[in-house]
Amino acid sequence: MKAIIVGGGIGGITAALMLHQRGIECEVFEQAEELKELGVGITLQTHSVKQLASIGLLDAMEARAINSKHLYFYTRRGQPVWDEPRGLAAGYDIPQYFVHRGRLQGVLYTAMRERFPASAIHLDRRLVEFTQDNNGVEATFADKDGKRTTARGDLLIGADGIHSVVRSQFYPEQGAPRWSGLMLWRGAVEWPDFHDGASVMILGGVDTKFVVYPIAQASEAGRKLMNWAAIVRLAPDGSPLPSKQNWSQEGLRAQLTPLLDRFQSDVIDIKALVGATETFWEYPMCDRDPVPAWTSGRVTLLGDAAHPMYPMGANGASQAIIDARCLADTLVNSADIPAALAAYEAERLPLTSAIVISNRKGGPESVIDAVEERAPDGFDDIDKVMSREERMAIMKSYAQNAGFSKTQVARQ
Repeated sequence: MKAIIVGGGIGGITAALMLHQRGIECEVFEQAEELKELGVGITLQTHSVKQLASIGLLDAMEARAINSKHLYFYTRRGQPVWDEPRGLAAGYDIPQYFVHRGRLQGVLYTAMRERFPASAIHLDRRLVEFTQDNNGVEATFADKDGKRTTARGDLLIGADGIHSVVRSQFYPEQGAPRWSGLMLWRGAVEWPDFHDGASVMILGGVDTKFVVYPIAQASEAGRKLMNWAAIVRLAPDGSPLPSKQNWSQEGLRAQLTPLLDRFQSDVIDIKALVGATETFWEYPMCDRDPVPAWTSGRVTLLGDAAHPMYPMGANGASQAIIDARCLADTLVNSADIPAALAAYEAERLPLTSAIVISNRKGGPESVIDAVEERAPDGFDDIDKVMSREERMAIMKSYAQNAGFSKTQVARQ
């Protein structure tokens, strides 16, 4: 069996490693001309870390990531709403990680180069089209000069992101991604530790939010490479996109700085943190509506190509990794490729569609919105605004739906 994987991001490379571990041949085709360690910070939930551990990457992750210990939710005024331990500190048998996206990609790329022949990784290959018959799939790719090449395999996996060419062949009428009306600014800078030096702090709910957490060790003790993100609503939900989603689009300091007045914190000086960041990026926060099917015959979708979602609940990369494991398991356990892909879709599509919709409502951070709605002018006692049991129910419900409750992870 041979798989053609379109896309060399987190989902695509993880899928390749999962398939290789199970004895399934694959080739990866990536449109970028070189594999660069790009981006800023992401969180890997415990269930996805367990899958990376299953393909021998835990030590590499431990060396490059921050082992997450705690989560703190605050209102925009800086009043505590919720806090809880995470990962090993919460009693899981596997860590939760904060990591630079590029360093995670580096771990995956290194593993693939070590385990695969050079001929299995193709750069500067943009998918043009694909066709399939009862015996396999043929894909046509073009390089930057327009020169075309073809590849043939038994199946094709579209792991080519929110602008997926594979998905567009399934749904040619889908149009542009759906903009939430929220703009996201992200950056990273070395900064003094806060709390225990291994925690995430989130201020504010869906429409006005600031997030900060460490993603790597710094050059000095007591400091970390600190990832931050500011999210502010600039337009109504569903408005036309102001620009194409491009992680290389630099943010404008003159636009962002006044918006930071919306946040108050006694834990970290938000304006100073952002001000110390030499370059940061802006990105319109988008997703796509869930679709009724990811699969057609011998072709299926994975990761952001299948279920692009808002970055609420820190779940996008984690869900792509879980997709990869599920897909590899269904393929290795069935000689009927279309049936295996259908089984993968049946398991993953309903779960991820529910997460997409939940994230539109704020994910676990919706507890902050609920508190701010009930006490817009602040409060003296959080328990009088919302009981601990009610807040806990929101947090546990999201973890259960996203698949990383302690019981679910222990069963994997």
